[in-house]
Amino acid sequence: MRYFLPSKRLGFLLLALLLCGFALNFFMQAASLNMDAMSVFSWIGEYYWLYLAGGLFFFFLLLVFSMILPSVYAGSAVAAVLCILLGIVDYKKLSTTGEPLFPWDLMLLKNAGEMSHITKGMIPPLALAAAVLLIAAVVWLLFKLPKIKVSLPLRMLFAVLSVAMITGFVSMVAHQSSLAVSMKYQNIFWNQKVNYKQNGLLFAFAGNLRQSLIEEPEGYSRRAIEEIAAKYSKLPDPVPNVQATQQPNILFMMDEAFFDPTRLPGLSFSEDPLKFIHGEESATPSGFLLSPEFGGNTANIEFEALTGMSMYFLKDGSIPYQQKIVKMSSLPSIVSILKERGYRALALHPYDETFYNRNRVYPILGFDAFTSEKDLDNAERITPEGYISDKAAVQEALRELKASSDPAFLHLVTMQNHFPFTKGHNGPNTISVEGTSPSYKDELETYTQNTKLTDEALAYLQQELLTLDRPTIAVFWGDHLPALSAGIYTDAGWDSEPRLKHETKLVMLANFDIGKEPLNTLSPAFLGPTVFRLSGQPMPPYYKLLGKVQDEMPGLSKQVLIGSNGVLTAFTPEQQQLLDDYRMVEYDLLEGENYSQDLLF
Repeated sequence: MRYFLPSKRLGFLLLALLLCGFALNFFMQAASLNMDAMSVFSWIGEYYWLYLAGGLFFFFLLLVFSMILPSVYAGSAVAAVLCILLGIVDYKKLSTTGEPLFPWDLMLLKNAGEMSHITKGMIPPLALAAAVLLIAAVVWLLFKLPKIKVSLPLRMLFAVLSVAMITGFVSMVAHQSSLAVSMKYQNIFWNQKVNYKQNGLLFAFAGNLRQSLIEEPEGYSRRAIEEIAAKYSKLPDPVPNVQATQQPNILFMMDEAFFDPTRLPGLSFSEDPLKFIHGEESATPSGFLLSPEFGGNTANIEFEALTGMSMYFLKDGSIPYQQKIVKMSSLPSIVSILKERGYRALALHPYDETFYNRNRVYPILGFDAFTSEKDLDNAERITPEGYISDKAAVQEALRELKASSDPAFLHLVTMQNHFPFTKGHNGPNTISVEGTSPSYKDELETYTQNTKLTDEALAYLQQELLTLDRPTIAVFWGDHLPALSAGIYTDAGWDSEPRLKHETKLVMLANFDIGKEPLNTLSPAFLGPTVFRLSGQPMPPYYKLLGKVQDEMPGLSKQVLIGSNGVLTAFTPEQQQLLDDYRMVEYDLLEGENYSQDLLF
């Protein structure tokens, strides 16, 4: 029995861990409330049971680490540092993209080396220095604190008890048990910003561990999908812009963090950074892409573009590549549609192939080959520290198109314009930007220089398309607006203009006549049907459904809804029926029985 009796020192340690648990919970909630301590106190006053339960969770987390590592101090310190890091990541993610930290974001830990390069510059040097000093102080303190010996039986008892409590907590929250509800916990999965703000980072994070992408629609069944398939199968193909005499190559070029900086009001530029795009857009189909994301989550834009499914129906914060598709064996997409027609399907991303699990997701979507950074040793970078340039990526895409004897679909995801926007990152800035705060001038000029390089790469692409023997259509768009300093968008008055913060440039190029109709504003999900129509491809029933939705609601986003005549504030019964059909099919493909694969594709 004496092995289980705690000493006085151990008693003080347990009390210290309990206090640290509540302090950690306070910090984690502050991370979700813009580090505003008064807002945290206000939250605690309303949701005190959530705060108390969260404090106990962190106590048991600190305790289990203390018991499983040889030094009780080192164990609790490691756990505390990990929690603090998660809180900081949540705060930084919220401040740059407007979204909190989700469980599936942790899958990017396998890319920790690349993430450190991508996020370079996001943490001020002074903050890094302070962190180093703090860690040094903690290490010094660990050596100075009196030693505490805990017997093995007592360690095992505390460890088992802690694991049981942590597991019970996660189960209670994930299943939204009556106990959790009595604490005023509500899983607000449809609005994750409110979810984290109301429930706190811990409860919201735990509640997302078992999150599905989309709720089952009322009336879902095989018969419902058959009725939808019959309805849209009967529709005629839209009249094509051209009568294709040969199957054309199709190139998707999704450009990282690209938008038109000249749209920002109040700024003047010493020269037009987008000379080619601005000169070409009236002579070819062009417009804007309504991105479902801002500042990040590139995989969600390509998810829409490749599958034709919409993020509009998915739960807030979803990343289908990481949550669902990686676990599937196949998923219908523009890739699989074209492969059935004899196309070779190629993917190209001049960066780490494992980001967003692309190396595992692309084969599921039907790609035959995937070229990534590891295959491009000699590709050009503007500077040694920069990413592979857009022009180098275009050159590789053209090489692969020319090497294919079959018609090819090539999906290119660029990297050149990714954060950080540090002066000199992509060579010297050649365009001066006036009308902005001095603190933003270098950042804006650096980003503008990036867009100029992309514009030049696009001009090169158009020139080289004319040398290809096979008809080829290229679809270029920016995936999302860049994560520039928030003040830049505030000064522009865009904080209250969600449409402007989600519209990127969209341009189509070809070496054959595709007309010059304006595309206005489109969601990525409608790129497939649009390029099929412009290139004279027959439509599967699924694309006919998308075409009908596009006619009524070309911009479908949680941030703003764009109808054929401008912003939508309400749906007509006909529009609602289209959305219900669309949602039903999307649920069937992602979470249901996949009846649609045989009926609509």
